[in-house]
Amino acid sequence: MGVVIESEVWENNQPLSIFIFLSCLLSVVCLPHNSSRISTVFDQSLPSSLLRFQRNFLLLFCISSVMEGMWSVFGEYEMAYFGASREQMVSYLIIGCVSAFFVGTCLGMLSDLIGRKKVCLVFCILHLLVAVWKRLFSHPSILLASICLSLASSIFLFGFETWMVVEHDKLGHRLDSLNEMFWLMTFLESASLIGSQVLANWLVNNDIEKNVVSPSTSTALLALISIVFITRGWRESPPSTFKEYRVSLSTHIFFDKRIWLLSWAQCCVQFSVAAFWILWAPTIVADGREVHLGVIYPCLLGARMLGSTMFPWFINGPLPLRTEDCLVYAFIIAGLVLSMVAYDYQEIGILVGLFCLFHACIGLVLPSLARLRTLYVPNELRGGMISLSLAPANAAILLCLIQRGYNGSIANSTIIAFGAIGLLSAAGCMHLLKQSGKQSPHQNFHKQ
Repeated sequence: MGVVIESEVWENNQPLSIFIFLSCLLSVVCLPHNSSRISTVFDQSLPSSLLRFQRNFLLLFCISSVMEGMWSVFGEYEMAYFGASREQMVSYLIIGCVSAFFVGTCLGMLSDLIGRKKVCLVFCILHLLVAVWKRLFSHPSILLASICLSLASSIFLFGFETWMVVEHDKLGHRLDSLNEMFWLMTFLESASLIGSQVLANWLVNNDIEKNVVSPSTSTALLALISIVFITRGWRESPPSTFKEYRVSLSTHIFFDKRIWLLSWAQCCVQFSVAAFWILWAPTIVADGREVHLGVIYPCLLGARMLGSTMFPWFINGPLPLRTEDCLVYAFIIAGLVLSMVAYDYQEIGILVGLFCLFHACIGLVLPSLARLRTLYVPNELRGGMISLSLAPANAAILLCLIQRGYNGSIANSTIIAFGAIGLLSAAGCMHLLKQSGKQSPHQNFHKQ
C-alpha cells in the first residue's frame, strides 16, 4: 500500500514585511535632532557643491548596488542553467575567494595610491566586461565571471566609502553630515539590492530560456551609465607617492593598537555576513520543507534598512551613546543570534525572525564602523586599512569552503558558530577600544 506524503510549503508572514516597511518609514520620518545643527542631504543650507556631490554620489552608489545585487540574486540560478554542478559552483566560489584574498587585498592600497575615483571606475568596467561577455557568448566563462565579480565586490566594500569621505574633506564637510551619509549608504544599498531582485525577476519573467541574458543587458547598460557619470564628474587631487604612503601606513596602521582592534571587528563582520549569505538558504530548508526564499530575501534586507535608520537615533537621539557602546551591544546581540542558529533550530518562522534580527544589527554596525574609521584612520590610508582588514575574513571563508565543499569535514552549523564567536570577540574589541580612548583620546582627522 502506497503512502502519500503531502508537501508543506512555508510562506512568509505578510504582516512581517508590512511591519518592517512601516518601521523604516517612521524611523526616517521621525529622525532625531539634537540642539546642534544637523547636516543632511536634504539641507538646503549646505554649500551647493557639497549638496550636489552628495546627491550625485548617492545616485551613483544606488546604481552600483543594483549591479552588485544582480549577480547575488541571479548568479546561482544562472550557473545551474548553464549546467554547472554543485561541485563546480563550490569551485567557482573558491576561485573567487582566492582572487579576493590575493588581489582584492592589494586593491585598497592601490586606490590610496592612484585615486579612489579610478578604482570605482574599475568596478564599473569589471561589471561591464562580465555583462558583455555573457551577452556575446551563449556559454560564457563562469570562471572569468567569478574572478571579475569577486574583485568588483572587493572594490565595492571600500571604494565608494573611501571616495565619499575624501571628497567630503576636500569640499569642507561637517562631521555630522558625513555621519548622515554613512547610514544613508547602508540604507540605500539594501533598498537597491531589493530593487535588483525585482528587476531580475521582471527581466526573466518566468522564461529563463528566452530571457537568461536580459539581466546581463541591463547590467551592461547600468555599467555604461556609471562609467559616463564618473568620467564626466569629479576631479581628484594628486595622490601621495609610494614612499610617503609606506611611511604613513607603518606609522598609523601597523603600530596603532586601536586600528588593529577596529580592523578585527571589521574582519569578523565580513566573515559572519559572508557565511550567512552562503548558508542561510541551506539552513532554512534543512528539514526538507519547501520555502519561497525569494520572499524572505527582501525581509532580511528590509531589516538591515531598519537597523541603519537606528544609527542617527543613537548618535543624535535624546540619550546618545558612544559609538563603541552601540557596537558592543549590537555585536553581542548578533553573536547570540548566530549562536542560536548554529544550535540548528529547525522551526522556519523562528529562523526567519532570528535572521531579521541579525541583519538589523548589521545595519547598525556598518555605519558605526564607518564612523569610527573616520575618527581613527587618516583619509589617505582608509582604503588600504579596509582591504587589509578583509584579508583574514577572505582567508577564513576560503578555508571553510574547502573544508565544507571538498572534504566535508566541517558542518554548516560549525561555520555559523565561528561567525558567532567572531562577533562576540568583536564586541570585546570595541570594549577595549573604548577603554583605550579614555586613556589616550583619539586624534580626529576631520572637521566637526
